[in-house]
Amino acid sequence: MPRTTIHEPAREIDVIHRTDVLVVGSGPGGLPAALAAARAGAQVCLVERFGCFGGNLTVVGVEGMHWYRHEQTVESNGIAREFEERSKEMGFAVPESQSLSHEIDSEGFKLVADALVTGEPNLMPMLHRQFVAPIMEGDTIVGIVTESKAGREAILARRVIDATGDADICARAGAPVARTPREEMMAASVMFHVAGVDKARFLQGVKEDPQSYGDWASGEWAIETTGKEDSMFSPFLRKPFEQAIRDGRIPANLNTIAGTWGAVHDTGELTYMNLIHLAGCDGTDPDNLTAFEIEGRRQAMLAIDALRRYTPGCDGIRLRNFGMTIGIRDTRKVDCLYNMTSHDVREQGRFEDSIGIFPEFIDGYGILILPTTGRYFQIPYRNLLPRRIRNLLVAGRATGGDKGSHAATRNMACCAVTGQGAGIAAALSVRQDVALDRLDPAAIQGELARQGGRHH
Repeated sequence: MPRTTIHEPAREIDVIHRTDVLVVGSGPGGLPAALAAARAGAQVCLVERFGCFGGNLTVVGVEGMHWYRHEQTVESNGIAREFEERSKEMGFAVPESQSLSHEIDSEGFKLVADALVTGEPNLMPMLHRQFVAPIMEGDTIVGIVTESKAGREAILARRVIDATGDADICARAGAPVARTPREEMMAASVMFHVAGVDKARFLQGVKEDPQSYGDWASGEWAIETTGKEDSMFSPFLRKPFEQAIRDGRIPANLNTIAGTWGAVHDTGELTYMNLIHLAGCDGTDPDNLTAFEIEGRRQAMLAIDALRRYTPGCDGIRLRNFGMTIGIRDTRKVDCLYNMTSHDVREQGRFEDSIGIFPEFIDGYGILILPTTGRYFQIPYRNLLPRRIRNLLVAGRATGGDKGSHAATRNMACCAVTGQGAGIAAALSVRQDVALDRLDPAAIQGELARQGGRHH
């Protein structure tokens, strides 16, 4: 039917808060941004649409924040590492099966994040508020409008950080953004956890038939590596689903069901089941999201049935829970003053205005490179500055870059690097009363070092 419109009448909206730095989105980019800005002395407001902080870590259930870590990995340190260490201290992390990292419990991290947020006296948390629109004065953003059970409300700020993951604020404020064509987007995933695993039998099966990263490349999956990854152990599952297809229990067109498990616990839980890959899902289209949420859960139950039938120790498993929302890897990218390139992330890009480093870990678009050689790249401050809009920064996976660089910068620990850099920059620009694009990168680097992060 033809699309129709209505006219929304103008109305007065209450201003409920004024702050120095407003961070929208509390995921792996936004939570570090808010913490870093607060620790740099700014008054900070953190707005989140869900009822917890953490984004992909909590609401999606992606528990492997540092699964790339090996003996030669160069660390970013800073708040990215703090998430893992605090989770360990609070009893919400276990050793990860394929690396030298710890898997962070997605439920427990809600409490870790609560402790981090409430531990900063100048950080005001605002859960259950959805960003609706930017408040603009010409080309300058001065706040946002939110929607909640309380209705529409306005929050004013001297600096705003878009940590929505999808560049929602940048796009609506008029900053130039690009969106990967739907057919080229990285697949979305519905994460889930199961209970009832016989841990000893399951691990014995893994020992008798170990999988490697080389096993990722078969069937419908193609993957490029440097060769060194091919023989390294991976907690990979494909064979149960191939058998289920042969036996007619999974439709042949669902040969995309495959992937990794995170950790198997003494309690019989097998967590972070990253097995469902949904191509063609546009995370900026709510109708698309609706269809793929439902389809992802359907495929997850097919996967659980196959695990019961064909995987040692899994004959008694049951669904424990799904992530609260589908996991999106790829939507909009902001056109920033500098956009990262595939060459930057694969050839150790170096920048005088670096606000953080990240190891040579590339995972996406059929490429897997693990940081086992000590190589790393720097991220320039300009990569956080959207063109055309003043007083606005972007942090997380929507920072500027091509597809090759996105396969690196989209990763949660790298989102934390850009988040911490953005938070520091926002706070310092307020303190010094200078425009974001006039801020001395050396000042950001100094504060980053004080906060325990690395820029070189």
